[in-house]
Amino acid sequence: MTLDQMQPRPARAIPVPRTVTDTMEPAGPQVCDDMTVEVALSLMVGARTEHLLICDNDGLCTGLVTQAQLTAVRDSSAYTDRIQLRDILDDRGPFASPVTTMAEAEHSMRDRSLAALPVVDEYGSALGILAFAR
Repeated sequence: MTLDQMQPRPARAIPVPRTVTDTMEPAGPQVCDDMTVEVALSLMVGARTEHLLICDNDGLCTGLVTQAQLTAVRDSSAYTDRIQLRDILDDRGPFASPVTTMAEAEHSMRDRSLAALPVVDEYGSALGILAFAR
């Protein structure tokens, strides 16, 4: 018997689906939902970011806004300098959890035409952002 024949055969590895935790970016700037659109835009320019995570007074993530969304609000005829971020958020979410698979997250983002998706823990605190590469 040769040495090759004595080597145990490797068991077939079952691929483990990648989760959003494997590819998410750090959460980045998080702001309170009472911030005005104009201040949020200034912050985004200063931080050189394309999106902000919005949190409520309890620190729970309520959504995400992009620079393009804020610019569209500012340029609309209904704009006033009193409009706060909470006024422009549609609903709470959508969000991904750390155990959401990449396939599920990509499907959800494509269906909703999202460029970025907040990743939150079971309590609603922001952990990071899943963003499509540009």
